[in-house]
Amino acid sequence: MSSGPVAAQLEAENTQNFEDMEKQFAVKAVEHMSTYWSILEKMRGSQLRLTKIDDDIYEHLKKDFPEFDPKASIDEDEMKSKVGKERWRTFMMAYEKSVVDYNFGTIMRLDPASEYGEKETIFVPRMQFYAVEIARNRQGLNDWIYENAHPEEKKPVS
Repeated sequence: MSSGPVAAQLEAENTQNFEDMEKQFAVKAVEHMSTYWSILEKMRGSQLRLTKIDDDIYEHLKKDFPEFDPKASIDEDEMKSKVGKERWRTFMMAYEKSVVDYNFGTIMRLDPASEYGEKETIFVPRMQFYAVEIARNRQGLNDWIYENAHPEEKKPVS
């Protein structure tokens, strides 16, 4: 075991490796974002399951965040405030052993009515993405993406 701070243990010639790792994480996040959008273009979000435990995640979200409105734009400052971070951390840790990559960085749209874009997205742990997107999908808030990709089809009557 080492006794010094991490920064003191880093060697200058190895810093390139950390930059490469960051780039790889960014590439994976963009791939995830692109894949999710592609799926939403092929299938209505209201018919999509993101995990095997979507029902549990959705119920847990409603219980722990009763004020959460899937139609509303995400308030990044509130979500990432000290209180917000603690609430979300507690929520996410319940899935540490049951959801693969539960804490892997993922790109999420702030508003369900927006496409992905630099000003319309934030970087969040995967579990936050799942919770928010499952809620949006349950309320049909992502169905417009499919409908835009398939204008020839009529909206299902609910």
